[in-house]
Amino acid sequence: MSGDRRKEIVTHLSEDDLDRLLAETDDEKISKRLTFIKNLYKGDTLEEAADRVGKSATTGSRWARRWNEGGLGLLTPNFGGGAPPKLDEDEQDRLLELLRDGQPWKKQEIQHLINEEFDIEFHPVYLSEFLDNLGLSRAIPRTKRPSKPENADEILEERVDDAFDEDGPDEPHNKQDDDDAEEGWVVDDDICTDGGTVLGFFDASHPQPWDNSQRLYYVDDPHITRPLVRHDEPTVGFYALNGESVVSFPENQEKEQICTCLEGIREQNPGKRILLVLDNFSSHICPYTRKRAHQLGIDLVFLPVGSPDLNPIEPVWKSLRWEASPMIVESADEFRALVTTLFERLSKRLSFASSWIENFLASHGACHRIQLIA
Repeated sequence: MSGDRRKEIVTHLSEDDLDRLLAETDDEKISKRLTFIKNLYKGDTLEEAADRVGKSATTGSRWARRWNEGGLGLLTPNFGGGAPPKLDEDEQDRLLELLRDGQPWKKQEIQHLINEEFDIEFHPVYLSEFLDNLGLSRAIPRTKRPSKPENADEILEERVDDAFDEDGPDEPHNKQDDDDAEEGWVVDDDICTDGGTVLGFFDASHPQPWDNSQRLYYVDDPHITRPLVRHDEPTVGFYALNGESVVSFPENQEKEQICTCLEGIREQNPGKRILLVLDNFSSHICPYTRKRAHQLGIDLVFLPVGSPDLNPIEPVWKSLRWEASPMIVESADEFRALVTTLFERLSKRLSFASSWIENFLASHGACHRIQLIA
């Protein structure tokens, strides 16, 4: 854990109220927890506040979460009489360390671990509540690609920063060292880029008319009879934060077709520089595409290798598949029209990119250089 981690703490009680409760209590457990909260009020980091009362950062994190969610009632849940908890705080901390070392876990595996390590058995219903109170997350794990660097976020932040650097080198942004011998790195005469910056995300996907993504209710046999429709072309999207989003259906993903897609993005977003975030697909990173993008006034920001999770257009595709999955189309043209309608509607939502904006724009002041649409 970071040694300077700050924790946002809800002020359920004033500092004077905390002092009054501390003066009135003779229970050491309550005193430590109230003192911990008071130290957070005063600006201690999570680790500092926990250390002052002789507790681990893990315990402090749990105390802070309980306080934020329910104040004093959740912070001191077991001090009003009744049966003591099956695992005390030290045992809970030890359990968390065991779970952290061996994660992820199935619920049955955790039950077995608790039984083996602490000789305790929880009822299955109560175990879920107990694990929630410990702060465990229950989710489908994201697959991490072996090629993804450990500092992918830092790499991307540096690349975004470089793209917004107004005092950067005079060389075209898309040009690389081995492109020195290339000619034609000049913005087309009819391209204007002095009206601000459009920021967006570029990617290809392959939604199909037979995709099934939604769980639906049925009285009888759960099935859908679909016409034998196939959509062979890739779907290429530009998810714009402050410009016009664009979706197209090129014949393939070869460099010439990708450049045609870039021309369509430029056509829909005239008069401004375009900052395009995209992956390292071969037709994206080749000199042909990078040069054509520069001629169009489009600067490319490549994601770190193996980092599709850092591209906000990915959840747009996921939502599109989910919404399209129960719909039945009669032809490929009808399906393309459906995908276009859904993409145009979904791409108006900034929520898909909210964390990206916070992590890669707001943190280094780039937000003021683009005007985000609501």
